[in-house]
Amino acid sequence: MTQEKKKGNIVAIIMMIFLFGMISFVTNLSSPMGDVLKNRFTVPNWVGTLGVFANFIAYAVMGIPAGIMLQKRGYKKTALTAIAIGFVGVGIQTLSGTIDSSIAVAVYLLGAFVAGFSMCLLNTVVNPMLNNLGGGGNRGNQLIQIGGSFNSLCGTAVIVIVGVLVGDIAKANISDVFPVMYIALVIFALAFVAIALATIPESQQKHETGKQEKSQYSPLSFRHFILGAAGIFVYVGVEVGIPNILQKFLQNVDLNVLQLTGKPETIGEQAATIAGFVAGTYWFLMLIGRLAGAAIASKVSAKNMLIAVSVIGLFFVLGAIIAGKGNLVDLPTLQKSAEGQLSFGLVKVPLSAALLVLCGLCTSVMWGGIFNLAVEGLGKYTEKASGIFMVLVCGGGILPLLQNAIVDMTDGVGYLTSYWVIVAGLIYLLYYALVGSKNVNKNIPV
Repeated sequence: MTQEKKKGNIVAIIMMIFLFGMISFVTNLSSPMGDVLKNRFTVPNWVGTLGVFANFIAYAVMGIPAGIMLQKRGYKKTALTAIAIGFVGVGIQTLSGTIDSSIAVAVYLLGAFVAGFSMCLLNTVVNPMLNNLGGGGNRGNQLIQIGGSFNSLCGTAVIVIVGVLVGDIAKANISDVFPVMYIALVIFALAFVAIALATIPESQQKHETGKQEKSQYSPLSFRHFILGAAGIFVYVGVEVGIPNILQKFLQNVDLNVLQLTGKPETIGEQAATIAGFVAGTYWFLMLIGRLAGAAIASKVSAKNMLIAVSVIGLFFVLGAIIAGKGNLVDLPTLQKSAEGQLSFGLVKVPLSAALLVLCGLCTSVMWGGIFNLAVEGLGKYTEKASGIFMVLVCGGGILPLLQNAIVDMTDGVGYLTSYWVIVAGLIYLLYYALVGSKNVNKNIPV
């Protein structure tokens, strides 16, 4: 019986890791799609970021209901519901590519919002289940880091694929990204079948029948959880904001920070492709960081890990702000030549861009660390806590929107200035790791 349970746990872990990848694949599609919309319909930077905003603000709407659904319907039914909603959301986004008018923006935003519901539900399922399957503590953090590694792999793939498909961002249409949309739809369909056929172990916290006295406590009774939920808001904004602004910074033809030469009509296409792959490199380094994090998570505490990456990330971002847009350095990445040929090699980018790309190593392990620290000691309140966490994921839409607003207020040149928002976020995460993560409410029965 024990062997059968162990086998079931392995299948469940594989399923959850697979779903972790789906979350990133669909979510990361919003950023390059925003650039397509911005140039296709000539709108400000902040409007082009509304796809990201719509995707993440759905978490604020769905977070609490997601936690309740997880409690009442269990992991498997919640996951199947999430996958079905995701299929509809991506379908609506695909439909927007068939509309040749500005209404396409509204249709796409609706699709991004619906897809956000799906991502919220999936996150609500995946994180506590991986933590529970690992038994909490360092092992639980390790499983979340492994899931995060696959998340980064899929996130890198979608950025790179869109960079290849789009070409010149100034001339791109939504329909150019149809192949990625089709991939997402197929992934959702296959995942639905796989999860429906799989045996997913449910939480050990079974609902007791009969009348129960309502508890006077909740996850919000724990100070370290409240501060951790705020940490998730900040972290997701930091994780998304760094590559979002970086890609726009590098592909801005007017600034031409890549100092490309050649015919004017080819510079934009080269810049867009390089920017896409540089942003993809950030997500790739997140993959490397999560693999490394998964390897050491059983030996290094989530607290120490979060302290280290917050400090290193601060040095990288402050260094990028100070370095400015000059001082070109070599960065290995895929690139497109003036003749349209793809190749892998060194490309000249500003030192600031290289430092921001390295931040992927730092942000890679933050989610697992914050989640692990925030739910430690919550016991029966963990499922509700996961739902509240999902509300605060909306930071991934709000902080990048704030950064893009700063860029617009500085006439499109204050890209690096906007990274002071990231600096403030990293300072808060360092505070949480050092002080805020301590459980001072151990007297509450769990």
